[in-house]
Amino acid sequence: MKLRIFTEPQQGATYEELLTVARTAERLGFDAFFRSDHYMRIGPGDPGPGPTDAWTTLAGLARETSTIRLGTLVTPATFRLPGPLAVSVAQVDQMSGGRIELGLGTGWFDAEHTAYGIPFPPVSERFARFEEQLEILVGLWTTPEGETFSFEGAHYRLADSPALPKPAQRPRPPIIIGGFGARRTPRLAARFADEYNLPFHTLADTELAFGRVREACEEHGRTGIVLSAAQTVAVGADGKEVARRAEAAGHDPAVLRESGLAGTPAEVVDKIGEFAGLGAERVYLQVMDLSDLDHLELIAAEVLPHV
Repeated sequence: MKLRIFTEPQQGATYEELLTVARTAERLGFDAFFRSDHYMRIGPGDPGPGPTDAWTTLAGLARETSTIRLGTLVTPATFRLPGPLAVSVAQVDQMSGGRIELGLGTGWFDAEHTAYGIPFPPVSERFARFEEQLEILVGLWTTPEGETFSFEGAHYRLADSPALPKPAQRPRPPIIIGGFGARRTPRLAARFADEYNLPFHTLADTELAFGRVREACEEHGRTGIVLSAAQTVAVGADGKEVARRAEAAGHDPAVLRESGLAGTPAEVVDKIGEFAGLGAERVYLQVMDLSDLDHLELIAAEVLPHV
């Protein structure tokens, strides 16, 4: 089991704060540092200091870290055209020496699209664009050097693209697809994803979703897809510390014990073990209070060695 740190900077974080958390996670031996890709705070609260662009952030972190893997959960297909996105991800992958992973989704938060002038089509069109973007990204990255790539879809058209630059990882950076959708999501994961991630669901829901993805992979003749979960984390030496960290993350402590990863280190180790029993190979630990570096220290010392 690999543990990854997952941040939500749209809730309030500067680049320097994200850099501190990423470097701390790297020093402590976590497998990866991921961030969400949002342009506006979700829920009430102080909107400051404002958004940080996910791929600009990862470009900076690529040069200011050395070993930890970096990525998004998830980049909305609505935010960026597929050709420029392929260029950005490939360049950041080069900048990191091959440590980038791309989580890609349809986009869902309509308010941020309205706030920043980003078109937000109906869900059926978003899925159609998402699928075409996946085809284009894979096509651009895997086209042999010296050859060109063309694509004719309902929403995007590429003609004789030089399909450059190439990412450092070959044939391409890992692609992560997630969500609880029953039909389209498993199908797209089976076709395009290296990893399927289910965020913020119960063990029962996780078992159901993993089963659907396994079935879709069998239908497509796929083997070896990585399964993962994302959970809000609040670990403490005692109940008081657990409660403080759960409340800092905006959760009722009792509810988070049931629905997330909240409790003493031993309790959290046991819960992670249950996800592992369902087939999860990675767990993304959503940390909300980026100033609480002692939280990461505790997880690294008392949870990480036991999973």
